[in-house]
Amino acid sequence: MLSRSELQTMLDERVLVLDGAMGTELYEQGFGFDRAFDGLNLSDPHAVRRVHREYVDAGAGVITTNSFGANRLRLQRSRLDDKVAAINQAAVMLARTAAQARPPHNRPLVGASIGPLGQPLAPIGRLTAAQAREVFAEQITALLAANPDLFVLETFSDMAELVLCNEVVQQLAPGAAVMAFATFTDDGKTLFGHKPEEVARALLAGGAAAVGANCSTGPQALDAVLERLARVPGARLALSPNAGMPRLVDGRYVYVASPDYFADWATKMAEIGVRAIGGCCGTGPAHIARMAAAIGVRAPRMVIGEPRIEVREPQLEADESSPGEHQQSDFERKLASGQFVTSVELDPPRGVDCEKLVQGAVALRQAGVDAINIADSPLATARMCPLALAVLIRQQVEIEILLHVSCRDRNLLGLLSECMGAHALGIRHTLCVTGDPPSLGDYPGAKGVFEVDAIGLVNTLSRLNRGEDANGKRLNFQTDFRISCAVNPTAVDLPREIGRFHRKVEAGAQYALTQPLYDPADLERFMELARPTIPLLVGVLPLRNGRHAHFIHHEVPGMAIPEAVRTRMTQAGERGPDEGVAIAREFLTAVRPLVAGCYLMPPFNKFEMAIEVLKT
Repeated sequence: MLSRSELQTMLDERVLVLDGAMGTELYEQGFGFDRAFDGLNLSDPHAVRRVHREYVDAGAGVITTNSFGANRLRLQRSRLDDKVAAINQAAVMLARTAAQARPPHNRPLVGASIGPLGQPLAPIGRLTAAQAREVFAEQITALLAANPDLFVLETFSDMAELVLCNEVVQQLAPGAAVMAFATFTDDGKTLFGHKPEEVARALLAGGAAAVGANCSTGPQALDAVLERLARVPGARLALSPNAGMPRLVDGRYVYVASPDYFADWATKMAEIGVRAIGGCCGTGPAHIARMAAAIGVRAPRMVIGEPRIEVREPQLEADESSPGEHQQSDFERKLASGQFVTSVELDPPRGVDCEKLVQGAVALRQAGVDAINIADSPLATARMCPLALAVLIRQQVEIEILLHVSCRDRNLLGLLSECMGAHALGIRHTLCVTGDPPSLGDYPGAKGVFEVDAIGLVNTLSRLNRGEDANGKRLNFQTDFRISCAVNPTAVDLPREIGRFHRKVEAGAQYALTQPLYDPADLERFMELARPTIPLLVGVLPLRNGRHAHFIHHEVPGMAIPEAVRTRMTQAGERGPDEGVAIAREFLTAVRPLVAGCYLMPPFNKFEMAIEVLKT
């Protein structure tokens, strides 16, 4: 293993030519992108070795191992997470074997590739820093056992994750040579909004030998990034762009930047002081061969020249297309002034006919209800889009809509799209929920997304309210979502539930709605332990009969009904619905002084029961 200073000395003596892409080369051999390319180290090592050998023959000075995604979290998708050590050690061995085809005095280095974990870190995602360290440590330990020459940390869009990965490398192999790459968007920042110079300073302070940019788009797009990286004194810079933007030709992805174009670009980069130059997606042995021939054995310039590109910070401008100012509703006025508010949940239909629900919303408003909650496919059952039902209701009745937004079915991009669309349609109130897993519903084979959880979604909407996207980049608009969250006072692990509740509040939740409760003591205990600082709407679900009560208690996750209530419902017989309303009314009377409002969930959309509960 080279030391940091040894790699820096090499970079001061000559421009180092890196290799090109591994994934797209394996794709060209017929392996689909649905495969775990890292697993080929064990299942088809000849294919991996063939790619390495072609880069060796092309003149690459660094052969990067096929271990970019060989961490436990990514390998879980292909059920290879029990083979982390074997896959990573095989990756180093295959690259080393290929490198030994050249004589010792001209033998390329073996760089152990480490990529991001494939899950966003908290607070956007659910992966904590401690969990990320553990996963990185497992992969790095396996790579170290095979003795690579350096580490290549590549294609990180989150500076925090890249810095964390570098820290773990330094802890397990103090002073080891690390070449660290971030990836940048068209505006010259990371996906999470960090400037190139911020990334470079943080990595160099953490012990990286060289820093730079890879992947992103084509060579030209990295000009502005390079100019900003060059602002960091003493930084040894490395670049490995994609071969332009891919296009789909006859069912296959093709990158259009030619080897000659890459050679011309690499020559210019070497002339202005870039120390290591290679390629990412779409670059192959032909690109590397032309680059190696063009660069030769030249020594790098010791400093990069004056900036050639003026970089301007984006300015926040008014968004002329933004909807008009939101008029405060009765629900909002009451909540702000401390008056008791009422909200009733309506589940979207399983089909396309929602006339009954729209008429139900009209009846609820006439009964004095302040807001309608629209659930997002509760219990993972396939239902109409809640936003569509919200719009249809608002066309008929002037009432506040509290839209449930579930993290189960959409990635972060889809969640942002859905929420911005809701805002444009006049929906302001959102209930951020993680969502029930698909295994509970009528399509148990469907796959949940869960890229972020409720805490991450609250954080994301709070950023939109500040005029930032989920990555902290400034936007030309601001939203004014009223963000709510869910909490379960009867959770089995109540301390954990309270901890998550406080994290939701810290992320920006403005009020909270509880799971259905039946015992005032449960709410009193929660209030005493959690001491909420935001308004709380207590959940009330009127029971239909004894079977309904037993089903909820024994079969619905996270819900509990006292034995006395279950007995009372069973004994009610045919009077079940009336008894359920009476129990709900008694409970609500008892807890009303403790909460800001109630959240009624009539079973099977029987909104008449909600109206009965609210009658005094």
